[in-house]
Amino acid sequence: MVDQPDIHNDDWNGVVDNPWRRLRQFTAARIGLGRSGISLPTKEMLEFQLAHAQARDAVHTPLDFSALTQQLETLAEQYPLLNEEPPLKLHSEAVDRMTYLQRPDLGRRLDEASRVLLQQEQQTPEQPFDLALVIADGLSATAIAHNAVPFIQALCEELNADKQEWTLAPITLVEQARVAVGDDVGELLNAKTVLVLIGERPGLSSPDSLGLYLTWAPVRGLTDARRNCISNVRPEGLNFSEAAHKAGYLLRESRRLQLSGVQLKDRSGALLESADDMAASTEKTATLEHSSAAADNTITTESGQPSALHSTAEAKNFLLS
Repeated sequence: MVDQPDIHNDDWNGVVDNPWRRLRQFTAARIGLGRSGISLPTKEMLEFQLAHAQARDAVHTPLDFSALTQQLETLAEQYPLLNEEPPLKLHSEAVDRMTYLQRPDLGRRLDEASRVLLQQEQQTPEQPFDLALVIADGLSATAIAHNAVPFIQALCEELNADKQEWTLAPITLVEQARVAVGDDVGELLNAKTVLVLIGERPGLSSPDSLGLYLTWAPVRGLTDARRNCISNVRPEGLNFSEAAHKAGYLLRESRRLQLSGVQLKDRSGALLESADDMAASTEKTATLEHSSAAADNTITTESGQPSALHSTAEAKNFLLS
């Protein structure tokens, strides 16, 4: 029998609590919402409507490319690793947002003007770039506006710490773009690897989720089987430092093995666990050594209490007394 609320209790607010609500401390999912009669509580319904509105705004709000360009230029002044050329503004074959949503295929290709820009204005070097960074608005301009620059900053820190040298192509900003547009950009810029930063499809608890897609030897027509994905990059998900560590690992392995996609496995977590285990082992060893040394220098007095002797001289003096 279902417990009935005590409506005569002064503390009762009209909402029947759900015992599963305590699980919300572990997840942003909407569970244990409670009920008011046969309906959701007003507070939960309003929060749902707000989240839905935020998700719609993330899809339909245009990305401020001018502001993003300024932030990237400022970042390039701090990190010489980034190409000194200003970011290049490109566009997919999807002419507007409605076309982009209805024709995913058009978002996967650069329009002719963008292809000409990369072919004519960018001098393709004889030595290819190691990496091309592509920023695409995708399905969430909010994700790019909030997370793209902080992630690139973390990635620069990761690559600067690498023993190998990295040469980066000019950053490109692509409007109305999907993941595969990075293949066009990487091919035209003569880049060995392309890393696409794109706004992921927003959820009702994550309207600002950033996705990363890595492809070795990008050319038009590759399938998703040739890509590695790192998703949910945002402060409430995979933080920038961890995402940069994963991306750095995949970039190094991709260059070493000259492949990407299903053949390239992300074992960055195993490296972190190994480092943590090594640190814990070192700390444990140091503790044991310290305890052993302390035991060697500890004797029992006439009162039966241990007395620590801090030096060999003290020990000799005690024994001779």
